[in-house]
Amino acid sequence: MAIGKSYAVTQGSRTARRPNVLWLCTDQQRYDTIAALGNGHIATPNLDRLVRGGTAFTRAYCQSPICTPSRASFMSGLYASTVHVNYNGNDRFPEDVPVVSRLFADAGYRCGLAGKLHLASAEHQVEKRADDGYSFWRYSHSPHWGVTGGNDYARWVADQGEDLAALLQDARGFPSRVHHSTWCTEMALEFLAGQGGEPWFLTVNYFYPHPPFNPPRDYRGRYDPDAMPAPLFREADLEQQATLGEVSFQRGARHPSALDIGTRKGMPPGYLGGRQDAGAAKAYYYALITHLDEQIGRLLGHLAQSGQLDDTIVLFMSDHGEMLGDHGLLYKGCRFYDGLVRIPLIWSWPGRIRRDQRSPALAELTDIAPTLLELAGLPIPGHLQGRSLAHILGGNPDPARLRRFVRSEYFNAQQDPRTGADQMATMYRDERYKLVVYHGRGLGELYDLQQDPGEFHNLWSSNAHAALRHDLMARSFDATVMAQDWGSPRVAAH
Repeated sequence: MAIGKSYAVTQGSRTARRPNVLWLCTDQQRYDTIAALGNGHIATPNLDRLVRGGTAFTRAYCQSPICTPSRASFMSGLYASTVHVNYNGNDRFPEDVPVVSRLFADAGYRCGLAGKLHLASAEHQVEKRADDGYSFWRYSHSPHWGVTGGNDYARWVADQGEDLAALLQDARGFPSRVHHSTWCTEMALEFLAGQGGEPWFLTVNYFYPHPPFNPPRDYRGRYDPDAMPAPLFREADLEQQATLGEVSFQRGARHPSALDIGTRKGMPPGYLGGRQDAGAAKAYYYALITHLDEQIGRLLGHLAQSGQLDDTIVLFMSDHGEMLGDHGLLYKGCRFYDGLVRIPLIWSWPGRIRRDQRSPALAELTDIAPTLLELAGLPIPGHLQGRSLAHILGGNPDPARLRRFVRSEYFNAQQDPRTGADQMATMYRDERYKLVVYHGRGLGELYDLQQDPGEFHNLWSSNAHAALRHDLMARSFDATVMAQDWGSPRVAAH
């Protein structure tokens, strides 16, 4: 990768300042939820404009299907196992691992955060902060936890004359003016309004469309549950999930017409109007995304009106996906179907990033940190495992210059609520095949994505594919070893 390549523009004897960064991250948003990228059932006009004005990676994968390890990966440019942040509920983020916001702060950027961060446990509390470099900090992990304490959102709702505890029990949902996504956008606008002459780096981490699927009350009728696209599901999926036995998942092995959505913390009475099917869940999920799209439009509009849009890198992505009934599963857990580990990844910077480009290159979220650094003309630390996407963003679409495979990990990411058993699994995906190994269980999955993009035909036990399975397992093992933390650097021969 190019170290420290500058994208600054020379104008006579004057060099333009480094670009701003607006980093938009949603939580649990699938890859196939943007109209401009092929979903004809959802309204996302502002994300569509980002797609048309920039570059979208259509095969981008997260490094864990669970929040904290995924966020540890894309904030550090390293695999979660490398930084030893493998699960939700961790005590703290390692002090000796620099996150990308810290690197930008050290380079003179004013850094701000609006929303969640989730590099450490946030269960009913404000998480222990890493050395993150954010001088502007407006934090709320969730609208459903921490009504008191360090939740900036709870205080803001009170300032608007509303009672958050009462709203959480209101079957109608939140008014849009005090919805968590609205608050997150308001805090981002507050940061942008306070900018001086220095370049800025703003991370806007929305909580939604994470469950519970709780869109504003005036958005709940936006989508007809009976008109939603059907999940990727065949009756044989129930048998397939049964073979995985005790491999953990939040809501698993159910027919999409009766998903047993169940009760979750903060779920208002009358959730989904009492329906338990994938169509109802998808209608509310899409409504959350449409509301998010409108909030993102507010931020992009501010940049345009303030004359900053041409000087700003805009990045949109999500930490992982959501099953939404695919293969009989809902929410997230120890699986690696595309609905869960494939995510949207869109980059825009007028005049610098190629417009209306769809890149099929295999990309990882570890690639975000080195890409941001290269675009900003900052040095890329040699320890990063991600690879810069800058050459593709600049119009050289050759995916062979990036990577031959992507990988994802699940190392005890969530405690199994039923058994407490360890859950260890890895995914290796190359141009054609996806291999999943559930370690210590003798179980796995193998899909030919060229012939079976829906991941319905598991070839793991096929004798005709045994040699292929063994070859992919060896490649996956090599990739896992190469991703290990090898300890402190060598300083002498002995």
